[in-house]
Amino acid sequence: MNLSDTERVKTVLHELGFQPTENELEASILGIIACSVRQKAIDKVYSRIAKWNRLKNRKNLLTFVSGCILPSDSEKFLKLFDLVFPMSELPQLPEMIRQYGVATPSSLMQADDGLLRKTSETPIKPRDGVGFVLEKVDTPKIPSSPKLNPGKNIDEFWHVEPTYTSNFEAFIPIQNGCDKFCSFCAVPYTRGREVSRPAQEIIDELIQLVEKGYKSITLLGQNVNSYGLDKKGSEISFAELLRRVGEYGNQSGKKFWVYFTSPHPRDMTDDVIEVIAEYDCLAKQIHLPVQSGDDRVLMRMNRKHGMDKYRHIVHTIRRLIPQATLFTDIIVGFTGETEEQFENTRKVMEEFQYNMAYIAQYSVRPGAASSRWEDDIPKAVKKERFRQLTDELTKHSLVYNQQLIGKTIEVLVRGRDRKAGYLSGYSEGKLVIRFASEDESLIGQIVKVEIQSAASLSLEGELVRIKEMVG
Repeated sequence: MNLSDTERVKTVLHELGFQPTENELEASILGIIACSVRQKAIDKVYSRIAKWNRLKNRKNLLTFVSGCILPSDSEKFLKLFDLVFPMSELPQLPEMIRQYGVATPSSLMQADDGLLRKTSETPIKPRDGVGFVLEKVDTPKIPSSPKLNPGKNIDEFWHVEPTYTSNFEAFIPIQNGCDKFCSFCAVPYTRGREVSRPAQEIIDELIQLVEKGYKSITLLGQNVNSYGLDKKGSEISFAELLRRVGEYGNQSGKKFWVYFTSPHPRDMTDDVIEVIAEYDCLAKQIHLPVQSGDDRVLMRMNRKHGMDKYRHIVHTIRRLIPQATLFTDIIVGFTGETEEQFENTRKVMEEFQYNMAYIAQYSVRPGAASSRWEDDIPKAVKKERFRQLTDELTKHSLVYNQQLIGKTIEVLVRGRDRKAGYLSGYSEGKLVIRFASEDESLIGQIVKVEIQSAASLSLEGELVRIKEMVG
């Protein structure tokens, strides 16, 4: 989601006349798209802004922060950053910058409206032609209040056309916010309540991407399979949205894969799985967060589903889409988690044999309901439970990957591999695959690779041929 947000931030800054630079010392504006979901990420924000504020002793510089930010973090950021705003207010960023008193490259091409004054210094012109030293006028800071609804005006944000960072992979936001209020989660406080984007806008954006040759498109939301529930009677369901995507895929005759993330088990219905099974362009990879394999822990997490419900979903996936890969999210060391409850999660790993699991050691997030409870699982215990689940993951994923040896698999080539002389990409099921080649023209193409060896979380093979693309 933050990567997708960044693509729209780039558009707004480009329209103001700015261009990106890899060198922070050259920048006139520095910003962070933050994530308050984990403390480690926020710690990095504090470290970076401290560095940037020291730069202000040597040059005029504007800093901003946006993204998924908890109210408690926003209050602190207001004292450190020049601008703090929810992502839904991105369309107002140009006005924020102007009112703050910073001239943009585009504004220097226009008549001075009296709000900005050049200093006697010579403007600094970095190698990419952007960045100016300008004096700030005495206009007040206007960062948005962290108490505002972070999802307000999200429709305006969606209307900002993204500056895609890839010419073959793209994200399409379909929904913002979450109404589930899991006790460990900060999303409802950082993104606001659920709002669904109009279906026709989503389909139109997808069609444009496919026509431009994009091969991998991910539908994004904090809770994608609750799509349309906030607009019952006036919007289609998530299953119907996927069906329309599938119908277009059949009609287009083009090869592309459509993914979605993240779903919630409570809203995952059989009709969603049935639609995925029916259409070729709907990728046979499903990310289904389990968080814990113990019903009592799930109740404390306020997940609003039990393992019987989750097990039904997995069995339906295995029955209707036997070739699908299954990914999940798990939290270890949640408040009060006993050894028996953790063992139930380990057994779930063994039962479902996930292809990938994103395992996190529980950390308290201010504002979330569980922040009021004692974080009573020692760090050493969390690390050990993390290790055990990681071992389970690698054991079962290795068995799955070894079964692919000798088979030919389609791979979307994403770039050079860390192994010299190799390219790498992922399969439709998002399994990482490398093969010997230095032909960079293959990047962004779907090729066929015969699998020759397997590791726990990756595969290696030999290039067979480039899959001819229709159109």
